[in-house]
Amino acid sequence: MKEAKVDQFSDPPPVMESDSSPSPEPDFTFAFNDRNFSDRVLRIEILPDILDYKSDGEAYASISEWARNRKRRRAESKRESGSTSFSFQAEDIIVQCEEQVLNCNMPDTEDFAACENQDEDAVGMIESPSGSHLNSDSVRNYVNDEAAGSNDSSWIWDCSTVLRVETIHISSPILAAKSPFFYKLFSNGMEQSEKRQATLRIHESEEAALMDLLNFMYSNTLSTTTAPLLLDVLKAADKFAVASCMRYCSRLLGQLPMTRDSALLYLDLPSSVLMVDAVQSLTDTAKKFLADRYRELSKFVDEVLNLPLAGIEAVLSSDDLQVASEDAIFDLVLKWARLHFRNVEDRREVIASRLARLIRFPYMSCRKLRKVLSCNDFDPQLASKIVLEALFYKSETPHRQRFLAVENANATYRGFVDRSYKYRPVKLVEFELPRPQCIVYLDLKHEECARLFPAGRVYSQAFHLGGQGFFLSAHCNMDQQNSFQCLGLFLGMQEKGSVSFAVDYEFSVRVKPGEEFLSKYKGTYTFTGGKAVGYRNLLATPWTTFMADDSIYFINSVLHLRAELTIRQ
Repeated sequence: MKEAKVDQFSDPPPVMESDSSPSPEPDFTFAFNDRNFSDRVLRIEILPDILDYKSDGEAYASISEWARNRKRRRAESKRESGSTSFSFQAEDIIVQCEEQVLNCNMPDTEDFAACENQDEDAVGMIESPSGSHLNSDSVRNYVNDEAAGSNDSSWIWDCSTVLRVETIHISSPILAAKSPFFYKLFSNGMEQSEKRQATLRIHESEEAALMDLLNFMYSNTLSTTTAPLLLDVLKAADKFAVASCMRYCSRLLGQLPMTRDSALLYLDLPSSVLMVDAVQSLTDTAKKFLADRYRELSKFVDEVLNLPLAGIEAVLSSDDLQVASEDAIFDLVLKWARLHFRNVEDRREVIASRLARLIRFPYMSCRKLRKVLSCNDFDPQLASKIVLEALFYKSETPHRQRFLAVENANATYRGFVDRSYKYRPVKLVEFELPRPQCIVYLDLKHEECARLFPAGRVYSQAFHLGGQGFFLSAHCNMDQQNSFQCLGLFLGMQEKGSVSFAVDYEFSVRVKPGEEFLSKYKGTYTFTGGKAVGYRNLLATPWTTFMADDSIYFINSVLHLRAELTIRQ
C-alpha cells in the first residue's frame, strides 16, 4: 500500500465502546498494518468503476445524491456483467488466497449466526492448477471450506484492468474473529507457507470504505461521521460479514439528523443487505421519523401519496396518526394503490399482501365496511373475511374489546388498537320496524376527556338514521347558572338539503356501582340541516367532580355514553 495511505491509519481515533457488547472490546489499533503483529499480507487490487463516477464518500453533498449515484452505478454494473455467472449485490468481491492459516480465533457466535448464508455475496474464486476456471458450484465449495486450493494458484479475471495494488499487513486471527467471511478464508485447510498472502479485488469507489472497515476490525471505532461515508462502510461490512460494524454504523446513522430521503433509503436497506438484523435499529428509527413527520396526515396527503410502499407502511403503521377516522385511512390506501398500481390484479395483490393489514377495519364505520365488500380493488374472499372480523369485534363487549386491543398491542400490525381519531368511533344498533330507530354507543377514555378542559370538544363518527347523517359531540362547557365547567353532550344532523323531521332522543351514561346505563335527558326535536340539540351540563355535576379519581362515571378509565334515537312518524 502507498505510504500516504498507510499513514492515515497509524494514529487512529480513541477507541469507543462497541455497540455489539455492553463492555469495550479489545483494542488492537497498535497492530494495524504492523508487520510485527501480523501473519499475513492483504493485497488489494483496485479496479476502475464501470462508469467514471466520483468516489463515494468524498464529494457528495447529500445522502440523496449518494443514493441516486449508487443506484445508477448498480444498474450499470448489472448491464455490464451480462451473462457472467458471478453477480453480487453492489460491486463484485474477488478473493485470492495463496496460502491459508489453519488456526484462527472463532468468530463471535452472534455475528457468525447472522452471516451463515453469506456465501452467495462473498465468493472466493481460484483457478485450478491445470489453468481451467472452477465453475460456480466449485467456487462456493471453496468458500465453504469444502475444497482445497493450490499454494501456487494464479488468478485470471479479465473483466477490467487493475488500476493499482495496495498492500496491508494483517492479523488473520483478528479478522477471522470479526468476520465469518475472513474466518472461512483463513481456515479452509490449505497448507501454510512462509509467504502468506491473500488478495481482494474491489472497485475504486469501494476503497475508502474497505480501509475504514479494516480499521474498525482492529479498533472497534470509525473516524467517519457523515451519512454517505457511513453507508458505504455499512455496505462493505455487509459484504465481508462484519455484523458488529454494521450495527455500529446503523447506530451512528440513527443519531444523525434524518430527512425524508435518508429515512426512505434506510427503509430500503433490508432489501439490499444480507444481514438484515444488523440494520434493524436503523430501519426502526427511520419508521419512527416518517410516522412523526406525517402524524397530522391531512396536512400531507399529496406527499404521503408519493411515498414508496415501505414509506406508506411506516406511516400507516403508527398509532399516533391524527386522522378524522379510519374511513379516511381506507380511502387513502385505495388512492395510493390506484396511483402506484394501474393494473387491477397488481393492485389486488399489493393490497392483499401489504396494504390491507395497515387498515384497522374494526374502527371503520359500518357504512364504509359495506363499501369494502363491493370494492373491486379487494379480492372478494379477503373482503368478506375482513368485514366479518370487524363486525364481530364491534359486537363484542367493551371488556372483550379492551382485552383484544391489549393482546394485539405488541403485534406488528395492530388491527384492534385505535388511533388518535378526530372523530371517535361509535357502536351502532339499528332497527327498521316498527319505526326507524338506532342506539349509538360512544366511549371516551379518561385522558381524552381530560384534554377537553377548559373549552374543548370531541366529535363522533357520523352515523345514519332515516337516510340522514347524524353525529354526537361531547363538550367541556361553562354552566351559565352555576359558573363552573361541566360535561355537555349534543346530537347534530349533518347538513344535507332542506329535509327536516322530528326525532325522539334519550341520552344515558353508565354509572357505578351497578354499571348500568342511567337515563339523563330525553326529548323531541325537529331537525333541519346543520342543527344540533343537547345539554350543556349532562351530568349535573362540576367538571372536577366528574373527572375525580372516585368518579362514578369512569369504569376502567372509560366513560360510556349512549344516545337512543327514534324517528317520529
